[in-house]
Amino acid sequence: MFSNVLFWDISPYVTLAVLIVGTWWRYRYDKFGWTSRSSQIYESRLLRIGSPIFHFGILAVFAGHVMGLLIPPRVTHLLKVSDYAYHMQAVIAGSIAGAATLFGIGLLIYRRFTRTSVSMATSASDKVTYVVLVLAIVVGMYCDLIGTGPHGGEFHYRYTVGMWFRRIWLLQPHGEVMVNAPLDYQLHTLIGMALFTLWPFTRLVHAFSAPIAYLFRPYIVYRSRAAAAEGDLVGSAPPPRGW
Repeated sequence: MFSNVLFWDISPYVTLAVLIVGTWWRYRYDKFGWTSRSSQIYESRLLRIGSPIFHFGILAVFAGHVMGLLIPPRVTHLLKVSDYAYHMQAVIAGSIAGAATLFGIGLLIYRRFTRTSVSMATSASDKVTYVVLVLAIVVGMYCDLIGTGPHGGEFHYRYTVGMWFRRIWLLQPHGEVMVNAPLDYQLHTLIGMALFTLWPFTRLVHAFSAPIAYLFRPYIVYRSRAAAAEGDLVGSAPPPRGW
């Protein structure tokens, strides 16, 4: 059916095109808008709690998706990890990461709509982003904890959803694999594609500017003016540079 081809054979490439071209356009024409639009100046107590929990949780969720979707089952079989053992660790680790992410974003949403100054700084795109993110997390946790196969029982998504995802990059998506997946997994996938379609046009673009180089920068040497003046008077050598 055309709807199946549209959702599972065409939509992934539309999502990728919008993500790549939209990100390039945002960086090219809206560099000053390329920001997380931090609201810490308005309220910091709840932000200090919710933001780290959400960000560490979402990083763990992302890592779990990379392992589940990109690593084929034959790799874990070579490592002597059975499907049951993989499924159990995925459920446990995924549930912890999902719960942390949901708690973190819930606290951030509570803060944003109960603190007047923060609420006034909330844009329409922020509200849409929150809705899509929460839906993705909730449906994903449902798939992890309650989701079952088409005929009941355990559903091994790596043999269906994972295969479909990996073949997208080979330009052979095989959408019929997703047609046979449970509805909750299909819904989670569609919400995920919607999220990445919105990504370039929201504050989520700041994820592409993560300060990874900060971990490798040289040390910064701080000296008081008095110490600097005294050092100049006695003719001491300047402090050595960092690594």
